[in-house]
Amino acid sequence: MVSFNFMENCSSQELDFVYEDTDSHANEIAELYSYTEHCELQQNVKVFEDQMQMYDLRPVWQNLTREQQKSIIYKLLDQLEVSNKNLRMKAARCILYLAQGCWAEVQSDKEQQDQEKTNVMLLYECGTFPAFIELLNIEIEASNADNTAMKKLAVSLADSVDLRVILSVLYIITEVMREEMKILDSSPYRKNVEAFKEELMNAHEEDLLIVKLLGMVTSFCSGSAPHFPMRKVLLLLWKLILVSLGGMEELRELKNQYRKQAGLDNIKEDTIEVAKAMRPSSPPTNAADLLDNQNMKKNNRPFRRSLMKQSSLDEPNLENDVPRLLITNEGGVESGEGDVDEGVFVNQPMGTYQNYYDNPNNQSEIRPDTPPPAKPKGLPWVPKVRQKDVDLFLDVSRKKFVGYKLQGDRESLAGLPLPIHEGLSTLKKHMYTSLAEVQILKEEEIAKNPLSTKEPFIRDTPTEILYQAMLPNLPQHMIALLKILLAAAPTSKTKTDGINIMADILPEEMPVMVLQSMKLGIDVNRHKEIIVKAVSAILLLLLKHFKLNHVYQFEFMSQHLVFANCIPLVLKFLNQNILSYIETKNVIPILDFPTCVIGDQPELTADNLELGDNMNYSWRNVFTCINLLRILNKLTKWKHSRIMMLVVFKSAPILKRTLKVMHGMLQLYVLKLLKMQTKYLGRQWRKTNMKTISVIYAKVRHRLNDDWAFGNDLEARPWDFQNEECTLRNCVDRFNNRRYSNAVRDEELEPVDTSITSVLGTNVELTEEFKQHYELWLQQEVYKTSIDWDELLGPSLDI
Repeated sequence: MVSFNFMENCSSQELDFVYEDTDSHANEIAELYSYTEHCELQQNVKVFEDQMQMYDLRPVWQNLTREQQKSIIYKLLDQLEVSNKNLRMKAARCILYLAQGCWAEVQSDKEQQDQEKTNVMLLYECGTFPAFIELLNIEIEASNADNTAMKKLAVSLADSVDLRVILSVLYIITEVMREEMKILDSSPYRKNVEAFKEELMNAHEEDLLIVKLLGMVTSFCSGSAPHFPMRKVLLLLWKLILVSLGGMEELRELKNQYRKQAGLDNIKEDTIEVAKAMRPSSPPTNAADLLDNQNMKKNNRPFRRSLMKQSSLDEPNLENDVPRLLITNEGGVESGEGDVDEGVFVNQPMGTYQNYYDNPNNQSEIRPDTPPPAKPKGLPWVPKVRQKDVDLFLDVSRKKFVGYKLQGDRESLAGLPLPIHEGLSTLKKHMYTSLAEVQILKEEEIAKNPLSTKEPFIRDTPTEILYQAMLPNLPQHMIALLKILLAAAPTSKTKTDGINIMADILPEEMPVMVLQSMKLGIDVNRHKEIIVKAVSAILLLLLKHFKLNHVYQFEFMSQHLVFANCIPLVLKFLNQNILSYIETKNVIPILDFPTCVIGDQPELTADNLELGDNMNYSWRNVFTCINLLRILNKLTKWKHSRIMMLVVFKSAPILKRTLKVMHGMLQLYVLKLLKMQTKYLGRQWRKTNMKTISVIYAKVRHRLNDDWAFGNDLEARPWDFQNEECTLRNCVDRFNNRRYSNAVRDEELEPVDTSITSVLGTNVELTEEFKQHYELWLQQEVYKTSIDWDELLGPSLDI
């Protein structure tokens, strides 16, 4: 028997990528620096040596005692406060060199990391972090006052030197603290880490460092500060949110804690953990691969391979009653309701089709005598159902069998047949109540009964503090982040809407040597990837934490993202050769920090530019894709108007091509997006994409009474969807106005002030007309009117 290897031309392989909050500490530090600013690293050493000579000390930091080191740091911090900017920045460079681990004195990367941690903790204990925040404020104010950078035709690396030094120190301290949080229980620096985390959120709303950085992003996108180094700003912003609010572990713990406070059960299945253990599906095969395979094997095929439509999956093989394995063209481009995909089939034993998507080794040949791989029986998720779905089930059943509805009655089953009883019991057994539903019900109760309903307790959490600080300018912040994401997308030009994200990477003079040009090209692509990685992580973290804190905080941010065209922007990003994107490694290992400064440096050659690790993917690019898919899921889940946006922007073929990436978690979020829009894509699309639907059934959680795959085609009614968004907007505005606004509310609902002291002590603004006729008013209202003051001021016995 000659096997037909339908995967031999497919370049995708299963990725051993593990989704985490961040990459390794070494990689996160290395991504802080661009390859074009390496010359400044040597400048740090030179400034440090000169400073040590001023103190009559040898420039060897490790030979000094701890007291001597503290004394030097205090002197440098004092120098940060002088009026001479050159002296200030020399001190800042010295501190940066210390934060970098005094790399000129070490012999290995491990030694540099150890020294970096020791120095950072010492710097923090001496008060370096708040001192550099003040220095950052000075630079921001100076930038607002001096518009020199705006007048320049081309902003370059030289325009952001001082800001990059300051942001680098803040970033290294934050990243070291974040890394130390992983081993907090056994860390000798536990007090420092806890104090650092508390310090970040204890400032006044306007002084929060996260809000300052968001303001820098907004200023950059508005064109008022084109020289701001966006890469360092975004990386620092991302790590500050991670430290202040927490990552995946903290989100999981907070969710269980808040659910317990609301009287709900703990989460038994964590989406991230289940998805990590999920095996990837074999990628769809496109038409070109099928034709290539046919041409290569045309002369030595022992049996006829004919092209057939996917609908033949449902047709039995009457000759030998053996099902056929169909390879569907799911990677092709669709149009309208969907193309008719064609594929190649071969005779296979029973059970082959169901294992097609679960072949972990990318092997197409499944022999009859080969036992299937062991895998747990059943679905990966416990099915769920919402309370409103149970209510709908009861209403429909009562209307059908009894003839009328019982509004608000969820218990009475009189007149309903036994199967309905069993169905209701099954639904209730799998009913899941989310925190969002509890919060929405509470808000509806407050809106209905504003006087009698007690205001829910507002948690004084870092997320709540951050939301209140971001609220006034949150729409502008979201627009700015999306503008940067658009400018950094692989399909976008260098400049988008006047935004030049390359300002902090391009040198003043462009290289003329071919090798240097190649290096700059790699650096530019690397720069874009790092920016997109940071922006996607920032948006996802904010969405997750706001939703956990209060669903309407999440909805407020979500609506502004949707209004700023976040959904088509993410689809535009994914509409590329996604396999090529995740496999491309824009990195030069010998130029990564600290490798580029420790030991003897090899000469840069064309061969060095192509060196890399043995992984078949780029960590940051896979991380970015998963983040963007999760953001899309967050924005569109249970929102019919936004799901229709996915349909209108023809997301189905884009998402299907993304399934080529062999990673279980990434495919899961793609399948979720396809599932929610399947009912809107029409019968023809479902007919020609049965294999994708089968994988959705196997891998995505089931909603018991959601007929998502074969429901009747729904009519698109834009006015209904518009009403849905308007209603949501009204609820969100009412929530924000009640909790965070000082605006005057309805006077009829305000309590009456019955205290004579406060009433007489109230300042009343008199109009000019009243002041002109004041004497006339006294005559008519005071002198000519008799008032029994004892009766007026005495207690009323009639009440």
